[in-house]
Amino acid sequence: MEIASICSGSSGNCILVKSDDINILVDAGISNKRIEGGLNFFDTSPNEIDAIVITHEHSDHIKGIGVFLRAHPVTVYATKGTIDYILNSSSTGEVDEDLFEEIESGEEFFVGNMKINALSTSHDASDSVCYRFDDGKKSCAIVTDLGYYHDELVDSLQNLDAILVEANHDLKMLEVGPYPYHLKSRIWSDEGHLSNEACGQLLSEIISDRMQYIILGHLSKDNNYPELAFETVRNELMFNDIDIKEMDIEIKVARRDQPSCDIII
Repeated sequence: MEIASICSGSSGNCILVKSDDINILVDAGISNKRIEGGLNFFDTSPNEIDAIVITHEHSDHIKGIGVFLRAHPVTVYATKGTIDYILNSSSTGEVDEDLFEEIESGEEFFVGNMKINALSTSHDASDSVCYRFDDGKKSCAIVTDLGYYHDELVDSLQNLDAILVEANHDLKMLEVGPYPYHLKSRIWSDEGHLSNEACGQLLSEIISDRMQYIILGHLSKDNNYPELAFETVRNELMFNDIDIKEMDIEIKVARRDQPSCDIII
């Protein structure tokens, strides 16, 4: 199984998950040109994509979906609220509605031999989810856009080999930064985004001996930077008696605006 970040950040998200002959995109929140360029960077043709799974309807997760589907029609899996928004958005343009397959949070479905679980997340969207992928040998998850994490999500993220997880902001940078108060309140609310500290706390509850890679993603452009996210998460893990060096776990930080973090588990 392979995870490759085409981009992951507050201004656009698109992740490639591969297993054997199955290629799945998680979100399409950048232009089609950048999606195609990112896929080519990872030696994958856009025509080789078997499915797209969408987490929610915010523009940094669906911006390129319409153009991509017109050029490369594939099945799109998403919750009802997300699909309704995409199909009724003028920015999507005309797309074939038959390409969309409705799923529910808590449901599992298959793309080829890849089992995918849609897991409910707390975010200010219609019905946002994140995804766990299992191919019978390895398991990974793409977990972003959650204001907080709940016990059901923690239970669903056990025994992973790799995870891309949100480390959106540094609390102090957000507090003293230039954002207006209403936007700051949204970000640190239970329907906003995980801070670096909260990311480390979530990881502390799901790390097992199977874990090989952690990718920190969805970093804020204005309220975080890679080195700070890395150090804060690592320190939070150490505070909870988790030594990533001793456990041979590698932490990477996904780039916000370009391909990065190609890992194979």
